[in-house]
Amino acid sequence: MNSRRAFVIAIVTLAAAFLQNSAALSQSVPPAPTFYRDVQPILQKRCQSCHRPGEMAFALTTYEEAASHARAIRESVVTKKMPPWLADRNYGHFANDPSLSPDEIKTVSNWVDRGAKEGNPHNTAAPLRQTEGWNIRTPDTVLEMPKAVPLPARGDIDYTYEIVPTRFSEDRWVQMAELRPSSREHVHHAVVYIRPPDSKWLRNVPPGVPFTHGDLTHAQWTDSDILIIYAPGSSPEVWEPGKAKFIPAGSDLVIQMHYMAMGHAASDRTSVGLVFAKQPPAQRVLTLQLTNDHFVIPSQDSDYRVEARGSLPNDATLLSFFPHMHWRGKRFEYNLIHTDGRIEPLLKVRWDFEWQLTYVLATPRPLKAGTVLQAVAWYDNSRNNPHNPDPTQEVRWGEQTYDEMMVGFFDVAVAADIDKWKYFLRGGTSGAPAH
Repeated sequence: MNSRRAFVIAIVTLAAAFLQNSAALSQSVPPAPTFYRDVQPILQKRCQSCHRPGEMAFALTTYEEAASHARAIRESVVTKKMPPWLADRNYGHFANDPSLSPDEIKTVSNWVDRGAKEGNPHNTAAPLRQTEGWNIRTPDTVLEMPKAVPLPARGDIDYTYEIVPTRFSEDRWVQMAELRPSSREHVHHAVVYIRPPDSKWLRNVPPGVPFTHGDLTHAQWTDSDILIIYAPGSSPEVWEPGKAKFIPAGSDLVIQMHYMAMGHAASDRTSVGLVFAKQPPAQRVLTLQLTNDHFVIPSQDSDYRVEARGSLPNDATLLSFFPHMHWRGKRFEYNLIHTDGRIEPLLKVRWDFEWQLTYVLATPRPLKAGTVLQAVAWYDNSRNNPHNPDPTQEVRWGEQTYDEMMVGFFDVAVAADIDKWKYFLRGGTSGAPAH
């Protein structure tokens, strides 16, 4: 009788333990993530600036769109291929880093692994308030090329320019700027210059008529300030309150376009959207550059180094970086060179021609006059570079993509009444190259 009672007690004890363990296990395994509750907010925050209708990538704004790309999304976020960010995390902190956090990566990964569940549509996040056709808020004004540029199906295309009058009757401070080609696939890069009314640059060229620098002497050289630079993967320019670009009344925009033939004839009519500052800022933003155009990259060289450096002629606050190379680019870095010879890295990036990003410092860096900035680029002209057009050839500076460039653009902030020309009235030091 005692043995029977002991057996029953043992069974009851085991059952209780099993129920306790099951309850604990169910509590330790969180519910499967769902699209509406867990994934949609991440896509809105990190992805939809590009992944929405009318932009460069397939849309990820609905459950159906995300579910149809679920495996690709998981692969991209786990490998950190997307969102694109090429900076070495050991150097510098950047305000516009779109990278997912470890928890966000885990959420997206678990969502896919556990069935990419839709969840309750009533949990949907409010749609982002985005301006159709723009990644900035609704522009205060849009300046469009008066005439479209015809593009051939094949062959090299010389740099093409078009002068766009602003017709501003008063000075304007620009808080946001975005360049939008109508044929994005044909654009290698673009630069928008601000030509003030007293500038003699290209004064013999009629506005609104496309032309190439081959049509004129010295068309490509100017000391005019740059409003915005556009390249594959680049973002609009958004300057924080209190800092803005300046366009004097009566100025023109000179839009320099580097087009590429893509195997079919097309045309492009680029637009520039501007959002004006609500009040005059305390500081003006200037775009400067470090450039080396005297180099020869030997054939089969897999790690060729090119350097440019210069000193700031006056005090300035360093805001951001925008490196530029072509297909043989490998990596790029910006450094400060201290008076004792110490080199302080500010940014190191793995180069990808398809993702030419701006890197905005999380904390702007005040720099004194005489500070030496260095830009260093490395190139892979070997057969190991899958993008290399021809590893048997030496490579020099040139405009076409099969040539190379080495340009380290950077933005600085100075007093609002200091323009680019006043800034380069040096106090006895040699200035960084600026164009």
